[in-house]
Amino acid sequence: MFGGYGHCAEYSASPSHHGHDASHLSEEGLERLPDSSILEKASREHRIIITCDLDFTDLLALGALAGPSVILLRLHDQTPSSVTPGVLEVLEECSEALIAGAVITIEETRYRLRHLPIEPSPQ
Repeated sequence: MFGGYGHCAEYSASPSHHGHDASHLSEEGLERLPDSSILEKASREHRIIITCDLDFTDLLALGALAGPSVILLRLHDQTPSSVTPGVLEVLEECSEALIAGAVITIEETRYRLRHLPIEPSPQ
C-alpha cells in the first residue's frame, strides 16, 4: 500500500524491511530527476515521498497540489535506526491522511500533520 521515494540515501531501504513497498530513486537510475518530476512520478504511482528536502513541500504549497503525500524528516540523526521508528509510526497512525494527501513532518519528539492542499496563510 505504501511506497516511498526520497533523498536520504541512508534511509532508502528501511521501510521495505517492514513490509512496505519502498524503493529509492537510485534503484531505477533516477537519482538526478528534478523534484517536480519526482512529485509527478510519485503521484502517478500512488507513492509517498520520504525525504529531508524541503523543496517538495514548497512545490506542493506553491502548486496547491493535493498529492502526493510527503513525509519530511527533520531529525539530527538520519541513520536508519533513528529514522525508521518515526516513519513506521507515521505510516501506521496517519495512513488515512497519507492516502488522502498530507505532509507529515517528523521531528525529534513529535510529528506534525498538514492536509493537502496547503492553503495560503491569511495575510
